[in-house]
Amino acid sequence: MSPLLRRTKKKPADRVVTLVGKPGCHLCEDARAVVGAVCAETGASWVEKDITEDEELYKEYWEQIPVVLIDGEQHTFWRVDPARLRKALGADVKLG
Repeated sequence: MSPLLRRTKKKPADRVVTLVGKPGCHLCEDARAVVGAVCAETGASWVEKDITEDEELYKEYWEQIPVVLIDGEQHTFWRVDPARLRKALGADVKLG
C-alpha cells in the first residue's frame, strides 16, 4: 500500500479539541468542564472559541452550541459524553 494512502492513528497528545461556545451558556460551562478534564487526562490540547466574536462560527454553529471539534472536524454538540470524547481522541475509555 502506498504511504500516501496509509492512515496513521494520531495519539491523543497530537490532537486539538476546540470548544465553540458563548459567555453565559450553561451547556457551554458543562462542556468546558468535560473537555478540560478529558484533555488533561489524555494529553490532548484544547482551545475555546467564542461564537459571538467569529461570524463564520456563528453562521455555522449558532443553533448547536456548545460544539466540540476535534482537529477541525465536528465531534458533537450540546452535550459532551466523556467516554465518547476519549474514544474519539484515541484514548482508552475508562469506566466509572
